[in-house]
Amino acid sequence: MNEYQIIPLPLPDMEALETRAVLKKLSSANRYLAELKGVVSSIPNEAILINTLALQEAKHSSEIENIVTTNDELFKAELDIVNQSLATKEVQNYTQALKSSFDTVRKSGIIRLSDILAIQEELEKNVAGFRKLPGTTLKNSQGDIVYTPPQHGDDIKALMDNLTTFINDDAICDLDPLVKMAVIHHQFESIHPFYDGNGRTGRILNILYLVAQGLLDLPVLYLSHYLIRHKADYYHYLQHVRDTGDWEGWLLFILDSVEETSKSTIILIKDIKALIQAYKLKMRKEKPKIYRQELLNNLFNHPYTKIEFVMTDLEVSRITATKYLDELTDIGLLQKEKVGRSSYYINVELLQLLMNRA
Repeated sequence: MNEYQIIPLPLPDMEALETRAVLKKLSSANRYLAELKGVVSSIPNEAILINTLALQEAKHSSEIENIVTTNDELFKAELDIVNQSLATKEVQNYTQALKSSFDTVRKSGIIRLSDILAIQEELEKNVAGFRKLPGTTLKNSQGDIVYTPPQHGDDIKALMDNLTTFINDDAICDLDPLVKMAVIHHQFESIHPFYDGNGRTGRILNILYLVAQGLLDLPVLYLSHYLIRHKADYYHYLQHVRDTGDWEGWLLFILDSVEETSKSTIILIKDIKALIQAYKLKMRKEKPKIYRQELLNNLFNHPYTKIEFVMTDLEVSRITATKYLDELTDIGLLQKEKVGRSSYYINVELLQLLMNRA
């Protein structure tokens, strides 16, 4: 194993990273990412995509770290009617970290060191901050040490200061933003600044960077769906750069993840849009007296909804909310379930779309 020395960014001769193969892949990755941005804008209620897809990203990103739960557990946890497993709580922490950091970056247009610290604090529910004690190493599945990140707290802080400058100052280099995102992700994971939560924080940074660059308006390009299916390659290419100094394989892997995830997300969003329209037409035809856009939105904001959600979203009484949900169940748009004395309602067709993608 070669000793990998982290070089502050920008790297020497960064333009050489954009090889012919990388430039070819960049063309298609950027094309599909731009198409995704346009498709997202076609759904007027952004909360539907943020609430529905963010939970899927949280699930998959956590699964990369062997924190495994199910959609059923996650949606029931949002209802607050069942005891939550530790894994479910951690996935919910991820969802909150993603949403709150997106709100912050959308307003500021930059990613500050304090934003990165806030993400990790939300993920881990502690204020440990950057590593200060030596001893952290990265091991493979056999328990062998494959990489030792910086050990001294001052070095970690200096490298993170340098990284945030590189993130926010577009004048530093002329790399395509997608190549720059791949470099940022590798640098962050190699610094490994926290005791825990580095992988998940780094994957949130990917989507925040695309938002900050204006390549997406909403955080919907969730690469973890691709990475969990190519987990071995993900770690292989991360380490390959450290072992050999050859960046091309890592860059092509990340660009592939952007292209493939953009394609699958475009299909999913179009399917969600079509399903919303189908529900709208059925509600108007069979239950015109209760049709309201806010009620339709509720069914897609919450794949598992409940009376209290409808009461809040529509500002109606419990009796009215119950009537709405039961009538939608009668015409097959929802499936009613019970846990103890509580009832909840499943948008089964939306749930199926999410399950099909997974």
